[in-house]
Amino acid sequence: MASLRVLVGCKRVIDYAVKIRVRPDALGVVTDGVKHSMNPFDENAIEEAVRMKQKKVVKEIIAVSCGPTQSQETIRTALAMGADRGIHIEVPKGTEENLQPLAVAKIFAKLVEKEKPDIVILGKQAIDDDSNQTTQLLAGILEWPQGTMASVVEHSDGKLKITREVDGGLEDISVNLPAVISADLRLNEPRYATLPNIMKAKKKKIEKMSPEDLGVDVTPRLKVLKVVDPPVRAAGDKVPDVATLMDKLKERGHI
Repeated sequence: MASLRVLVGCKRVIDYAVKIRVRPDALGVVTDGVKHSMNPFDENAIEEAVRMKQKKVVKEIIAVSCGPTQSQETIRTALAMGADRGIHIEVPKGTEENLQPLAVAKIFAKLVEKEKPDIVILGKQAIDDDSNQTTQLLAGILEWPQGTMASVVEHSDGKLKITREVDGGLEDISVNLPAVISADLRLNEPRYATLPNIMKAKKKKIEKMSPEDLGVDVTPRLKVLKVVDPPVRAAGDKVPDVATLMDKLKERGHI
């Protein structure tokens, strides 16, 4: 019988297919008029929660997004994928870039106090800042066990068996509940939201609140000094044979 509740993060980010442009002030990237979508790793997190519900392990999925008003679109996508209800932590448009991992972790910690979930699932990182910190910080604040970079998650005997992707290969761990998990891309293949589910998602509840309502100070701890484009790679040279290649390498001081 399903008894667990899951809190899942779903961040609104610039779509992975968009070519990023640095702002003229070199303090960030251009976000106005740019396509946004759900962070790909968070899609994996939502999908895993939905699969747990289909297996009768989970009874309720709560999707959470922190950001401007447009973040409700991201929550609606999560609801269309199978989440039951949403929570939107609204921050003024233009300030979401200053919402750093520690502040987000504190927000989720307050929501855990309020919602009493058994599992929190987040994407292992967001593709905009690539921090890979929120899961670890949240687990530390809550003093819960964590299973990061998960590629397999199985529920058995009140525990989660997790296969993690690490530098040396794969690592199998077992964690007691409640626990925090971060989803890797190989955890699953996220489903596409069907039109009927998109229509149903419009009727599902999204609760709106602010960081101040939760008593969380989101003042940035880090300051961005400069954002620059990666250096342009020089064009390569074609050489007719190995001897010519060796000569050119010697000329340039590589050997």
